[in-house]
Amino acid sequence: MRVLVFAGSLVVLAVVFWPVLKRWLLGRPALRRVLRDELVKDPVCETYVLRSLALTRTVRGTTFYFCSRKCAGRYTGLREGT
Repeated sequence: MRVLVFAGSLVVLAVVFWPVLKRWLLGRPALRRVLRDELVKDPVCETYVLRSLALTRTVRGTTFYFCSRKCAGRYTGLREGT
């Protein structure tokens, strides 16, 4: 009977600690999360939009991000007027 309790305890410990042990063996930080996307600011209306969803315009080697075609068009108009 004691052998069954001991074996059951080992199984429970292995299941509970396997993720921690796996991270330690692979050398990964335990709580590290990689951000795949980030917020960028629209220079016209100053709202924030996900980079993956934003419209882009490159002016003189600098990339600008816009929330909509309207803002991108307004920025182009503002740049031509100056």
